Amino acid sequence: MNERSFINGVLKKDRTISSRENRNDKYERILEAAIKVFAEQGFYQSTVSQIAKEAGVADGTIYLYFKNKDDILIQFFRHKTRQAFEGFKKAVEEGAHALEKLRNLIRVHLETFQEDRNMAVVYQTETHQIHRSAEAQIKEMSKMYLDLLSEIIKQGQTEGSIRKELHLTLVRGVMVGAIDEVINTWLHSRIPYDLVAMADPLVELLIHGVGASRKPENPEKANRQKGGKR
Repeated sequence: MNERSFINGVLKKDRTISSRENRNDKYERILEAAIKVFAEQGFYQSTVSQIAKEAGVADGTIYLYFKNKDDILIQFFRHKTRQAFEGFKKAVEEGAHALEKLRNLIRVHLETFQEDRNMAVVYQTETHQIHRSAEAQIKEMSKMYLDLLSEIIKQGQTEGSIRKELHLTLVRGVMVGAIDEVINTWLHSRIPYDLVAMADPLVELLIHGVGASRKPENPEKANRQKGGKR
């Protein structure tokens, strides 16, 4: 290979890499723009033209990367939420025991949604609706999250930090519902506040419940004691 051939080969490779990077950058830009539009307008009310305008590209450019609006939603669950889930999984793996894993999972979950409010809005909204186009992706992500919680609960029951007599499905459902409610309350609150600050109180509530740590005093005994003091 002579010098010219070598240089041409390097330049061709550089152009290929540059083209791939530009493509990835535009894909990400369109996807982020779509998430913002979906969060503000709602999926059904959003249009490809609105997404293109937000991304700063022509309408036709959208179709170079996505088949249609439904495909954008599919890619959101396949790409963006999967990235978030990888963060959840890593946080859980760093926990030494079940309660630490649960605390890590909830904290990172709340942190991720607080850092990207648009993603939080779209995820919370669209997972509660039926989208035939994205149904498979939604079910897949839900199963991955439920499996992660199941592992934590089973470990907690083995370690003794979670009551063994409680049914796994019940405990898991309560946890998912509580996390979901905390995020939804934050999203719809008129007064901004730190979502992540709710992580530790939520874990305490899930593990210890709302009951007092000591047994309640006998009402009749309490009344007799009050009567004797008069």
